[in-house]
Amino acid sequence: MAKIPRNLTDKAMFADYKEVETFETMFSTEEEPQAKPKVKGKDKEDLSMAFLTKELQEKIGKALLELKLELYKEGIVEYDIKVVREGKKILLNAVPLKKKKK
Repeated sequence: MAKIPRNLTDKAMFADYKEVETFETMFSTEEEPQAKPKVKGKDKEDLSMAFLTKELQEKIGKALLELKLELYKEGIVEYDIKVVREGKKILLNAVPLKKKKK
């Protein structure tokens, strides 16, 4: 009796296997079912990012980085960003997290 090889992939195990043609498989024109391509980009755009252009995302990112560095210089490491809308303005406020007392 031959040894059974270990740690083979599924493709390697069935490399020499030839399926017998039956009624179910004789009309099949595809060799293997094709995997659906993953949708990326504008087709699957997130609604929360729909109104932000690349330039605007970059500006907001730079401003948040500057805020993070400024808070770090003040010794504030743990904080939360609160979003507030006041009329036609949207404000992002950095609120330090309260430390739990033991």
